[in-house]
Amino acid sequence: MNVRVVVADDQTVVRDGLVTLLKLLPGIDVVAAASDGREAVALVAEHDPDVLLVDLRMPTMDGVEATRLVRTDHPRTEVVVLTTYSDDDSVLSALRAGARGFLTKDADAESIGRALEAAANGQSILDADVQRRLIEGTTAKPVAVTDSGLTPRELEVLRLIAEGLSNTEIARHLVVSEATVKTHINHLFAKANLRDRAQAVAYAYRLGLA
Repeated sequence: MNVRVVVADDQTVVRDGLVTLLKLLPGIDVVAAASDGREAVALVAEHDPDVLLVDLRMPTMDGVEATRLVRTDHPRTEVVVLTTYSDDDSVLSALRAGARGFLTKDADAESIGRALEAAANGQSILDADVQRRLIEGTTAKPVAVTDSGLTPRELEVLRLIAEGLSNTEIARHLVVSEATVKTHINHLFAKANLRDRAQAVAYAYRLGLA
């Protein structure tokens, strides 16, 4: 089944270019395009897409607020940010609002397609520079693995999360059930006080696992 996407960007040339680009990718179906955050939220409500691909800096309503509203009111729709801006505040604000992925506009078509498919499957994909900024913005000093309180299996699951694997892929890799993987994730999230996979990636870097 194709990933159904709503695109939101206030620049007509960029928006039309993205729509054209995404239509060429197998497995991606662009169902609507918005020129600002408010219109993006309305189109998500109308079309119920799998993913909203949104710019950050837009008039009327910016991408962060649009992300927050979509994730609150339409939690089935994931959000991937595609923007020129990758400063610390933009990255953290978008992720805190609930964005599943964050890419800069120099990303190629294949990278965007992978991010959309990953988001639709509940996985997080961050641009390498964005990931570095996230780590710098959310971490202080490194944490020793021995001080983490995590079991060896929980540490292994955390490492695989940082590599971008889904629960199904982790289960296949460890030769365990998906339910067991979910149990490990729940335990390590509780022990490390993690809210989502983006924070888990940052924590894995602090532990030197990624």
